Amino acid sequence: MTTINLHSQVSGLSDGPGLLLSNSLSTTVNMWNPLLPALEKHFKVVRYDTRGHGKSPAPAAPYSFDDLVNDAFAVMDQHGLETASIMGCSLGSMTALGMGLSRPERIERIVCTAARADSPAPFKQSWDDRIAVLDKNDISALWEGSLANWLTPAFREAQPDSVEQLRNDFLLTNPEGFRGCAAALKGLDYLKDLGTMKVPVLFVAGSEDKGAAPQTMQEMADATLDGKFALVPECGHIVAVNNTSGLESAISDFLGLS
Repeated sequence: MTTINLHSQVSGLSDGPGLLLSNSLSTTVNMWNPLLPALEKHFKVVRYDTRGHGKSPAPAAPYSFDDLVNDAFAVMDQHGLETASIMGCSLGSMTALGMGLSRPERIERIVCTAARADSPAPFKQSWDDRIAVLDKNDISALWEGSLANWLTPAFREAQPDSVEQLRNDFLLTNPEGFRGCAAALKGLDYLKDLGTMKVPVLFVAGSEDKGAAPQTMQEMADATLDGKFALVPECGHIVAVNNTSGLESAISDFLGLS
């Protein structure tokens, strides 16, 4: 298991409580841009590019969630965060759950958006199918399929600049990083442990998300000792982009933004 130096950015209150933001597969720190104004008033916000994404290096695949969890704790250490709250999206949310399960004394609370906590056979197969496409093409061949679930059609039509930003960052995904993270996703196995989670978790689903369906996330919340569930309407997988105000409303009380 190797910990690597990841690209990260800091903003907000230099002496405020820590909030670590962990991105989804095939995005970068930029996916959090719309949400930053609400967060920076209350937190020292640390964002990072997951290994194999954006400006972070891409070690040889495969990766495990233990790797991704250790990477995230290393980012906290780099920025002097003994403890922090964590917000993730999809892959980043799964990493956040792993952090809470492995070292709960360092995690204040978790906002888990657009995620699942296990890897049933159809889920594993979906990643094998993506890798098969990637083996014959470059990363751009996976863009349209991802976009269809990431953002609602209405948002895509109304916000072409946001779509273009996500596409540009998608194309920065290192193919080795994609393969490595896909291997981690195929090994995802946190669902059975959620009942032992010692950290409060807010599970947030987009109403139109097919990859992390609201019912699946409600079941995760029900399985978690101190779990809560919130639904963001008119929203796909990348909640922070697709319905920023809806996400702000969902997390406001939990993170003390009001």
